[in-house]
Formats: sequence, structure tokens, C-alpha cells
Amino acid sequence: MPYAAQSPADLLPPEKIISMSGLAFMQGILRGEIAGAPIAETLNFDLHEVEEGRVRFSGVPTFAAMNPSGAVHGGWYGALLDSALGCAVMTMVPKGSVYTTLEYKVNITRAIRPGTVVDCVAVVDHVGRSTGVAHADIRGREDGKVYATGSTTCIIMKVA
Repeated sequence: MPYAAQSPADLLPPEKIISMSGLAFMQGILRGEIAGAPIAETLNFDLHEVEEGRVRFSGVPTFAAMNPSGAVHGGWYGALLDSALGCAVMTMVPKGSVYTTLEYKVNITRAIRPGTVVDCVAVVDHVGRSTGVAHADIRGREDGKVYATGSTTCIIMKVA
């Protein structure tokens, strides 16, 4: 299971990130050799599968992810989807390049109850020289229901 960075010093320096392909970078996170994003630990989700053009995250919203009305905050759905979507695109980014989210869209289809285990699978639709496009859904592990869907467009930037 990946580990989350505990301080900025735990994060891989940019020059090391661009020295490998996006797929190698993501596989390093999955194997626990490279620190994952601290926000994943904060929001209680993590990376479970990586392959070219596809990733799977799993998570469980806790009380800390609730809004005052007692529902899981939409930001939790968004953070999980943005993480999975961007990481799926990253698996297709060549050595010497990085990506960042240009835009993403979230469609919440039903409420997730705190404590529900969900899986978020993201799949790349297209990656070119300057953009990547992907889609994902959040499904309950036990019930298989779709709780949210999302899509992204990422910009790919050649650094080296």
C-alpha cells in the first residue's frame, strides 16, 4: 500500500519525477517506493491498482468528510475523482513531461454514507502531446452502485 508524504521533504524532487515515465512514477507510488499525495491520507483514500491508462483508488469517507447536514461533502467525491483521473493520465505521460488538471467535472448520482467502502476506477480516453482526457466512476464495493462519475482534461507539459 502506498505511503503518504508527511512533509515536503518526503516528496520526490521535480527533476527525479521527469527522469521517469508517468507509468514508472505511478508504479513507484503503488509499490511504496515513492510517497503518495498527503491529501489521500487526509481524506482516507489510496491507490490500489496501476496499469497503463487505468488506475483504481479505494476510499472510505469518515465523519471528517461530512458537511453540516450529515452528508458526505461533495469535495470528497471531487478529490477522489480528481486524484484517480489525473493519475490515470499520468500513466500515459512520457519521460520528461508532467501533467496538471485543466478542468474536471463531477456528477454525484447518490449519497455515500460515511463508512461505505468505495472504489474509483479511472480510464484514459485520449493522451496526445499536450492534453489527456479520462473518465471515472465511484462505485460501492459491496453494492456495486454508482455514486458519482467524473471526467477530466489535463494539460501535458514537456519539461525536459
